[in-house]
Amino acid sequence: MQIISVIIPALNEAESIGTLLAALPTDGNLEILVVDGGSNDGTVAIAGAAGATVLHEPRRGYGQACSTGLAAAQGEIAVFMDADGADDPLYISELAAPILSHEAEMVLGSRLAGSIEPGAMSWHQRAGNRLAAWLLSGLYGLQLTDLSPFRAVLREDLGALGMQEMTYGWPTEMIARAARRNWRIREIPVSYRPRLGGKSKISGTWKGSFLATYFILRSIVRYRRI
Repeated sequence: MQIISVIIPALNEAESIGTLLAALPTDGNLEILVVDGGSNDGTVAIAGAAGATVLHEPRRGYGQACSTGLAAAQGEIAVFMDADGADDPLYISELAAPILSHEAEMVLGSRLAGSIEPGAMSWHQRAGNRLAAWLLSGLYGLQLTDLSPFRAVLREDLGALGMQEMTYGWPTEMIARAARRNWRIREIPVSYRPRLGGKSKISGTWKGSFLATYFILRSIVRYRRI
């Protein structure tokens, strides 16, 4: 049985992390890694009590948390998902299936191709994803609908990509570098629901939305030139 490492970056997600971890499949082949970025609200205690391995990463940055989780992971497949409970963990097996059957090296969970509950995604998130997908199509020849961070990838192959972005641009850099190496990248439709707890640290503020958009677009253009 191949092990799947589920990597969950978290920062002050006490209102959601317990519910998310409780909803994870209990197939026995999941390694759960919660990468905490310095929470002060009980996230660490809740995650540990739920049986997750908690990694402490004092350096800020979404990409930094993902990179730390990847370095500690032991599974053949790495699945990345956010800690806010918006993604349904029951899709993990569907994300991993094309990789296990050698049909793809990376699988993205597309929210825009699936179902989005009212209030789950703001208009600027939708617009930003469509713009980024359009740029990836034009610059890399990819036919994508969503840059969703909920994704599965071969762990060792990802480790060999030479990832550098330690910001919100990390998931986009992954796609760009994989495309340049001719990886087979697939999408599957997934459901998306409103996050648990308070507003998003990224899309819930204008500053967060601006920074995320900047790093995403910068990554698309930057790694096309490398």
